[in-house]
Amino acid sequence: MKICDAVNNLNLLSFSYEGYSRLVEPHTYGIDTKGNEALRAYQISGGSESGEYSGWKLFRLDRMNSPTVSAEKFSGPRPGYKRGDKAFPTIYCQL
Repeated sequence: MKICDAVNNLNLLSFSYEGYSRLVEPHTYGIDTKGNEALRAYQISGGSESGEYSGWKLFRLDRMNSPTVSAEKFSGPRPGYKRGDKAFPTIYCQL
């Protein structure tokens, strides 16, 4: 699974979401409380409908366009990250 590879290997992930390009540090991937495949990630650059261009976000996979694992790495979990994210009853992979 491409997203778990990115999580496990600390690779950045890029994709288009709600019309904006995003570059994120993926932290948790699984099924959210609404039954959707989702990714908890820290966005480091790109746009956002909310106007917040960086910070913690939850992305639904069915709304991601062209997710691409970057060769660029990040250093590890961001401050504020918690394993066992309660937004995910099912976790496929996490930092």
